[in-house]
Amino acid sequence: MSAATQHAPQVTQASARNEGLARHFLHWPRTLFARLALILCLGLALTQTLSVWLTLTERDETTANMMMDYVEREVASSVALLDNLPAAERAAWLPKLARRSYAFVLGEGVPGVAPDAQLSKRYESAISKGIGKHYEMTANAIPGHDEHFQVHLHLSDGTPLTIDVRPQHALPLSRWLPLVLAVQLVVLAFCCWLAVRVATRPLKALAQAADTLGPDLKAEHLDENGPSEVARAARAFNAMQARISGYMAERMQILAAISHDLQTPITRMRLRVDVMDDDNQGSKLRQDLQEMEQLVKEGVTYARTLHGAAEVPVRLDLDALLDSLVFDYIDAGSDVRYETRADAGAPLAVVTRAQALKRIVGNFVDNALKFAGAAEIAVLDGPLKGQVTISVLDRGPGIPAESLEAVFEPFYRLETSRNRGTGGTGLGLAIARQLAVAMGAQLSLHNRAGGGLEARLVLQRA
Repeated sequence: MSAATQHAPQVTQASARNEGLARHFLHWPRTLFARLALILCLGLALTQTLSVWLTLTERDETTANMMMDYVEREVASSVALLDNLPAAERAAWLPKLARRSYAFVLGEGVPGVAPDAQLSKRYESAISKGIGKHYEMTANAIPGHDEHFQVHLHLSDGTPLTIDVRPQHALPLSRWLPLVLAVQLVVLAFCCWLAVRVATRPLKALAQAADTLGPDLKAEHLDENGPSEVARAARAFNAMQARISGYMAERMQILAAISHDLQTPITRMRLRVDVMDDDNQGSKLRQDLQEMEQLVKEGVTYARTLHGAAEVPVRLDLDALLDSLVFDYIDAGSDVRYETRADAGAPLAVVTRAQALKRIVGNFVDNALKFAGAAEIAVLDGPLKGQVTISVLDRGPGIPAESLEAVFEPFYRLETSRNRGTGGTGLGLAIARQLAVAMGAQLSLHNRAGGGLEARLVLQRA
């Protein structure tokens, strides 16, 4: 078998492990704040648990060593005292010599096998060190649930003496210690939460600033105070915002200059066309010049909307604005209808840019008239509370589902011809989308059941 063949199973196993880890981490919280807080809190909890375990283990070990020394000295002293007392007085002294872990009994005790528990062996060793040199002793375990054994010996006058031992594993914990440990853990968790919140707050502010950076590039600058890393990131973001704003302004100035410079030759060409003898060619040239002029105007309009609109939002009656727009179309002989709301008696107030709103709605009405010959405007409640939806509906050919979003791109046209009556410049929907973004509205297209298109504009109520 080749080395490559032998290596293949290892690679497969490594890939499987990586995929398993990836699936595992997919269950983690999505925010950086939650992940850092979780990692720190779990780490501190595990560290504190390990620290408490090590402390209690060391405490038990130290206590056991001290207890063995104490047992060695006290048992030797007690046995020597009993051995020197008269036989008649020994029974009276037994309660005085008893301790929490052992007691003395005058008698043979209970026979049994040698103790095998670890703590019992330590007690037996300590007792043996204290009295084993002076008295011959034996030890045996006592059956039962708790650890229990006895040490048997004879005093110098032959009196049997039994030491009944119940080994103590450790000193009991203070009742307030678990409460202190719990409070300590809560304080550590709060400190972790506070530290992570302070550390991630600048990132949240940076993300919010990036999200609110609209086409007008007039978002508030970030605070450049704080830790050096945060201040540096804020300065870099503010500088980037200023550079982009400068580039956009420069581009708009270039397009405005080009538009201004093109107006003069277009005007001269129109004058020359007007004096041409060939009316057929003259009409074609006039149409081409009209398309050139329209394309230049829409290009400048798109650049201005992309850079930002200077129009100030105002509070207006949406029904009154749409009524006025529809009447203008009706006066021009167009088939445009406005479906009034059920509660049309109550004013529907919104705060928005009036001219931008009229341009957006007018753009979709013009498209509906171009492709369907008729348009209908409807006002409905928005998808969320506090929103209102303006829909422009038609029964035209509609748009393929895969192109419903692409048509908002500049110069994207479903009609590939250059026919002004069908193709257009490809900037109308891009201008409408930019105006909607500047207004803080949501603009989308949807195919209707039974054929046709719905242009949907969602605004916030006042």
